[in-house]
Amino acid sequence: MTDDSAWRERISVAPTIHHGDPCIKGTRVPVSVIVGSIAEGDSVDQLLSDYPQLVREDIQAALRFAAEAVNRFDFVPLRD
Repeated sequence: MTDDSAWRERISVAPTIHHGDPCIKGTRVPVSVIVGSIAEGDSVDQLLSDYPQLVREDIQAALRFAAEAVNRFDFVPLRD
């Protein structure tokens, strides 16, 4: 993806697909599964093997989506 916003075209949110969770467009693979797998230590190559319907750009899009979601989230500090 050359354009910083091109990742948005790879993410779909549809109420009829995976309960409206953000997924990779044209698949039923949720962004949360991709991000969670990377967080648990899975490699991009492992994800591509586990989900052959994905391409490398889909995984990058999922990570960009997660980064954007966190960036827009307001954190409320907890008191100690």
